[in-house]
Amino acid sequence: MLLSVLLSPLVGAAAGLSAGMFGVGGGLVIVPALVLCFAALGVAPEIIMPLALGTSLTTIVVTSISSVHAHHAMGNVDWLVWRRLSPGIVVGVVVGVQTAASLPAGIMKTAFGLFALIIAAQMAFQLQPAGKRNLPGRTGLSLAGTIIGFFSALFGIGGGSLTVPFLSFCEVRMQQAVATAAACGLPIAVAGMLSNIAVGFSVQSLPKFSTGFVYWPAVLGIVIASVPCARMGARLAQRLPPLVLKRCFAGFLCVIGIFFSLGA
Repeated sequence: MLLSVLLSPLVGAAAGLSAGMFGVGGGLVIVPALVLCFAALGVAPEIIMPLALGTSLTTIVVTSISSVHAHHAMGNVDWLVWRRLSPGIVVGVVVGVQTAASLPAGIMKTAFGLFALIIAAQMAFQLQPAGKRNLPGRTGLSLAGTIIGFFSALFGIGGGSLTVPFLSFCEVRMQQAVATAAACGLPIAVAGMLSNIAVGFSVQSLPKFSTGFVYWPAVLGIVIASVPCARMGARLAQRLPPLVLKRCFAGFLCVIGIFFSLGA
């Protein structure tokens, strides 16, 4: 318990700084950091990944509310698109949580490592899909939401790294794409939190102060530290070259990706 109280704010600070400086959701930092923390706490190896994913998604509930409020105040959220994406997102998250809980720990770590490497390549080489078509209809958006929700739950992220490229591909203005993606982070996080609590509720080897696959001391420490550090990261981002920042973070993600891909 003491170790988690000491480490969680550090994880939150790192996640907040990365989100503010690089525009990438903190889940890519929170999940690997929690995996290491839970290993140090002696958590059973087979539940470390589900516990890290569920805890990461729960922290996003709080941070996404603040983000959505800010984007809504600027009038950038497309609520019609959000309403059409959200049902599919919820379905995808529920299936993703169940998949993450049922897969062997080694496969989950390798999958997370490969995902981190993909995001690293996207950031390092500025890979963005060229706009090729308009937004699909209700059914198409629901299907897209299901895919976004599934992989967001599988990797414990808020979905921005998936939603923004999809909306950009559909020729949505970038400010609106970012804002709508931030709004989509809320149903991802809420559905992810509730699903992880339900799926892990009967697991016997959970650490104390857990509810299902959500470890509350880590949630509290991360949330408290991440919010002010996100503001600090945003200020730092204004002073440093954006491409250099992104490539530095891409290098960091490469290390994480290789580390997890090798089954660490």
